[in-house]
Amino acid sequence: MGAIEIKKNDTVKVISGRDRGKQGRVLSVLPDKGRILVEHVMMSKKHTRRNPAKQIKGGIAERESPIAISNVLIVCAQCGPVRIAHHISPEGRKTRVCRKCGNPLDRK
Repeated sequence: MGAIEIKKNDTVKVISGRDRGKQGRVLSVLPDKGRILVEHVMMSKKHTRRNPAKQIKGGIAERESPIAISNVLIVCAQCGPVRIAHHISPEGRKTRVCRKCGNPLDRK
């Protein structure tokens, strides 16, 4: 498995699976499993038991499940969902850029 090019707080669009077409912010990256958590994507229900000592209310809680990194594309502000290219600046800094328009995807 190669290096993961998607980072926390990136906006991504799901390109395959049951949530195809949904867009959301990356909540966390799980590089050892090759998966990411995306806000409001791949929602699953978890049944929880009430535990007053830990202030946990019982019931059915909805939460995000991890989705494979291969099923998402990063979203460029101008182009929409795109693949990522890398450019190396004269100072030697490697940045992620849009393959279509060349605009940087990294926030400074």
